[in-house]
Amino acid sequence: MEYHNPVMLEECIEAMDIQSGGIYVDVTFGGGGHSKRILSELGDAGRLIVFDQDSDALEQADIRDSKLTFVASNFRYLKRFLDYHECIPVDGILADLGVSSHQFDDVDRGFSFRDQTKRLDMRMNVGQQLDAVAVLNNYDEQQLADVFYYFGELRNAKVLAKAIVKERKSRALITVGDLLSVVETVVKGMSNKFLAQLFQAVRIEVNGEMEVLKEMLLAAGEVLKPGGRLVVMSYHSLEDRIVKNYLKTGNVEGRIIKDEFGNIFRPFRLVNKKTTTPDALEISKNPRARSAKLRVAEKI
Repeated sequence: MEYHNPVMLEECIEAMDIQSGGIYVDVTFGGGGHSKRILSELGDAGRLIVFDQDSDALEQADIRDSKLTFVASNFRYLKRFLDYHECIPVDGILADLGVSSHQFDDVDRGFSFRDQTKRLDMRMNVGQQLDAVAVLNNYDEQQLADVFYYFGELRNAKVLAKAIVKERKSRALITVGDLLSVVETVVKGMSNKFLAQLFQAVRIEVNGEMEVLKEMLLAAGEVLKPGGRLVVMSYHSLEDRIVKNYLKTGNVEGRIIKDEFGNIFRPFRLVNKKTTTPDALEISKNPRARSAKLRVAEKI
């Protein structure tokens, strides 16, 4: 199995509008699928900076190219590292959000509910301290309910949080099976959709995904040159809403801000008025693509 199957590869490359001598950034390197295609479009003067906090990503991708600079860090530090590598402003930024195919397929990472014997981990950066075990065993009832409701959009968030807090008084919740055994007392006939929402909620909290996304988007607006492209692929409504708001208004809240002359402040111009979604053939080959939405904007 491939380390990571890139979604809407050709659509992303077309949206980047790559110039052979430009400077581009892939903030979600993963298995290097998108990056390999970007490199193939670049000439000798071109440059690609990639971000990935997963330590084995570059080794698995097996890319050896002098035009590529690998940054082993979270993309929330986009501006800091681009400044360090003296490549501001840039011509284009690509962000393929969410969890990579490899992270889902590696059951030891705890992102999936398929193997109940595995530890609840869910860290994208295995070097960080906070993991799913810490969240589920240390957060108070209200904190857990908020995580389940806001990040998983679970209507029974309070009931579920209460059940978890009650259960952990007698035993720690360590494995996927430990969590599922509590959940099944609250949700009879647990559906895969429900479990996916639950695991999504915990994963987002563990990795601080919403705050990281907001910081990256704001930094992108500062490092892109006029006419530069921002290409973002999201996989669930929470992150897509943030991306949509930012591209339309320049802020993640979606607030309309006007200048002294009454003109709406918009740092970006939408390139695709409607989101681009994968076709049926790609979805059949890569189920992860089913919920993907591609948004493209140009820096004004």
